[in-house]
Amino acid sequence: MSKCRRNLLLATLLAAPLVATPALAEKFGLGREALPEEMKAWTLEVFPDGKNLPEGSGSVEDGEGIFADNCAVCHGDFAEGVDNWPKLAGGEGTLADKDPLKTVGSYWPYLSTVFDYVHRSMPFGNAQTLTVDETYAIVAYILYSNDIVDDDFVLTKENFLDVEMPNADGFIVDNRDEVELPEFTKAACMSDCKTDVHITRKATVLDVTPDTGEDDTAAADAPADTVVASAETETPAAEAAAQDAPAAAEATAEAAPAATEETLSADPALVAAGEKVFKKCKACHQVGEDAKNRVGPVLNGLIGRQAGTVDGFKYSKSMIQHGEDGLVWTEETVEAYLADPKGYIPKNKMSFAGLKDPEDVKAVLAYIESQGG
Repeated sequence: MSKCRRNLLLATLLAAPLVATPALAEKFGLGREALPEEMKAWTLEVFPDGKNLPEGSGSVEDGEGIFADNCAVCHGDFAEGVDNWPKLAGGEGTLADKDPLKTVGSYWPYLSTVFDYVHRSMPFGNAQTLTVDETYAIVAYILYSNDIVDDDFVLTKENFLDVEMPNADGFIVDNRDEVELPEFTKAACMSDCKTDVHITRKATVLDVTPDTGEDDTAAADAPADTVVASAETETPAAEAAAQDAPAAAEATAEAAPAATEETLSADPALVAAGEKVFKKCKACHQVGEDAKNRVGPVLNGLIGRQAGTVDGFKYSKSMIQHGEDGLVWTEETVEAYLADPKGYIPKNKMSFAGLKDPEDVKAVLAYIESQGG
């Protein structure tokens, strides 16, 4: 065979499609079937009913340290989130807001999802390096950060299903295949589909509803003389209020100077310095007119307040006991507490290391008081 014909035959064979022959399709007899215990080792998913939950336990106290070492770099020391990394704590009561905060405490319905995700996927970049007991401890600390359990809680396989997630009843069964799918798969109407076209609702978050210039309120539909009459008609009570208005205004004017003087008495430079210091606190605490309890209680009215007494906040047992024993927050007690939070009140909920500089304490207290706190 000439060299040219040999090269042509070789090129033809290489270009031809590969066809599986009986010989190629046969099993090679390599390996063996996986044993049940081997398959079980790869089965990590944990179900809401506790199925596949491994034996083990972990305490809030242990979880705090493990969380700090493995999770805090992304999720913060108090599970409050860092930059754009997810917040795991907080958000209670925000699901009906325009911008809800969805966390483990405010949104997740099943504790099994928390355990499964941590055990399977965390820490980021080093997944499945946590032991079962470490996973239990981290989950316990996340629960504690959301005020779901106390600081002495130990999570185990036995009490796992006893933990009640706040939003466990906040989900509905997905029945779209039964309700929406049949409706949306009907033959489309192409003409005279609706005789009465009007806006029934308006967008609440984005300004996307066309504005026709008409007011949708009931007052806009009322006759003009009705609206005018209601504005011009005064009841005896309204007349009395109008007569008392000058006296009320005079009393307000007399009280205003005292409040103004008290506000201006604070050193503006100290308040400004305190605002910077407060950035270390605002991940957990709020202060001011619209302040709400978050991971920590609101700080309005802090100075002079008995420890552990803010309405609606779930304090640790130790904080409540110190308050009942007579602890009142003053500049001195706040300074002592922040110098060593865990030493001053053992087993309290605050994991923050504290403010070691007394000048920082004075500054942040000046800022809190300037905000009405």
